[in-house]
Amino acid sequence: MNFVLDTHTHTLASGHAKNTIREMAATAAQRGIRLLGITEHGPKSPGVCKEYYFNSLKLASRNVCGVELLLGAELNILDTSGQVDLPDRTLRELDLNIASLHTPCILPGTRQENTQAYIHAMQNPYVDIIGHPDDGRYPVDYEAVVQAAKDYGVLLELNESSLRPESSRKDAGKNDKEMLKLCIRYQVPIAIGSDAHCREDVGNNSYALALLRELQFPEQLVLNGSVERFKEHLRTRRCRTK
Repeated sequence: MNFVLDTHTHTLASGHAKNTIREMAATAAQRGIRLLGITEHGPKSPGVCKEYYFNSLKLASRNVCGVELLLGAELNILDTSGQVDLPDRTLRELDLNIASLHTPCILPGTRQENTQAYIHAMQNPYVDIIGHPDDGRYPVDYEAVVQAAKDYGVLLELNESSLRPESSRKDAGKNDKEMLKLCIRYQVPIAIGSDAHCREDVGNNSYALALLRELQFPEQLVLNGSVERFKEHLRTRRCRTK
């Protein structure tokens, strides 16, 4: 698989990441990444940028070092109703929105509660991707999540960072296998995100790629191989909710 885009990265604006937008884009260019998603943590995360930062992104360049940028947010899902930490008026102006469960912002619930949090977040017309749904600290019904992703046209993320040995997320490999097998069964596409917090990790998908090979996951269900297919999926997702 030849990956030409990375949907999930962070810069200094996220508070705990290490590099600037230009530094991340320069590394992406060196590695053949044509489209780079920069998705800063939402304002409910500790020590991050506030709503006015995201509102100002409409003024930022979308081409840096020859790499096209999608500037957006990794939103925090705040409750089982799927509420996120930026308002719709801001989300509609962003290029790419990922919604995730993070321990500083929501305590792990029951399997049913966590599943409902994801599914209700998918119903937000401006949520494009569910981030790292593999974290075993938040057990979910993967069949229900995958079916909802198909119904609402939301991408599920295979998160490279989750699969690394040092990850704090629990049982990610096992959970990803279950999710990916269901994606094959229901023909639900995925996006691979490096979740890079430093330039060295941009476009680094070695663990994710190994897992896809192990499962013989269909290449046509991985949208990282085509900028055009990925952008068309985003357009279709946004149009179907209008």
